[in-house]
Amino acid sequence: MNVRAVLTALGSAFAIYLGARGLVWADGMPERPGLMVAMVAMYVVAVALCMFADARAQPRTTAVIDEEESISLLTPGPGGPARLPLWACVLALLAAVLVPNLTVLALTADGRSTVSGTWYVGAIGLLMAIVMVRRRPWVAWGGIVLLAAALVVWLGPLPALALGLVGSTMWVLAAQLLVNSLDRASRDTLRLSQLQRAASAWRAAQLGRQRERRIQVKRALAVAGPILARTIEQAGVLSESERGEARIAEGQLRDELRGARLLDDGVRAELDAARRRGTTVSVLDEGGLEGLSDSELAVIRAELTAAVHDAGSDRLFIRASTDPRIAVTIVGRSASGGSLSEEDSVDLWREIPRPV
Repeated sequence: MNVRAVLTALGSAFAIYLGARGLVWADGMPERPGLMVAMVAMYVVAVALCMFADARAQPRTTAVIDEEESISLLTPGPGGPARLPLWACVLALLAAVLVPNLTVLALTADGRSTVSGTWYVGAIGLLMAIVMVRRRPWVAWGGIVLLAAALVVWLGPLPALALGLVGSTMWVLAAQLLVNSLDRASRDTLRLSQLQRAASAWRAAQLGRQRERRIQVKRALAVAGPILARTIEQAGVLSESERGEARIAEGQLRDELRGARLLDDGVRAELDAARRRGTTVSVLDEGGLEGLSDSELAVIRAELTAAVHDAGSDRLFIRASTDPRIAVTIVGRSASGGSLSEEDSVDLWREIPRPV
């Protein structure tokens, strides 16, 4: 049984008890018993409506951490928090005005300060506590003020305090403190769950980066390991072909470090073939491919593979663009007139668009 069910059961039991007190006339028959019964009935109806009348609830799926929008364990509704409807607030205030005053009018002068004659003091206090739990604090305190005014007018200040006004006020205050405490606990729990999700996401991202670094290290060892071992064995004295392999291995390592998201087996094979043809290749990823799915990256890599395969330039510059429309830019330059700085040395310009 949850907190809401327990509090609902307790509130219902207290309301029935207090209503029964108004119908048990052990201290003498009231002057207007019909009016007394009507006030008890009005009170019971007001309690029932304030306890069970529902307002539009905030869905759980859109819960927001906010001072006014926190998940509550007390209020009814599928998602909470459900504030008491305005019409029910008006009924509660109407009960706070009519029940004390008409109950006093239904009693004799001697019966107004008896146990059965002051049943409405605790009854209105309980009703306002329910209103407080239903997130209408100003209405609840307004009802207590109306109750206090009626008691002071009919009984006087000191008798009003002695006959239960202090207890009713404490009920409403305790209800407000309870609601505020549970709201604070709900907000803290929600914040903690968000922090846990953020920590889990961060840890998952770190594990992904660690796996990616391990894969890159393995590739680096596979590419550069043999030529490094050969270099050590030969004390740095390498043949011309071995120097060429070392340069190719260096380029492959740079590709893995500077543009890993651009690479797959097909792209690596074409870059290796281009280098063996004598082409100088530079690959750079500036973060422009972040957020793309694996299928979108596969499309971009396939176009990049075809572009490198068809390229005949002396130098290839491949850059992952941060432009919102262009994913990868490929520039090829060849010697023209003995200088690569001339404008006509650019013989390839290709842009791979981002997948739509």
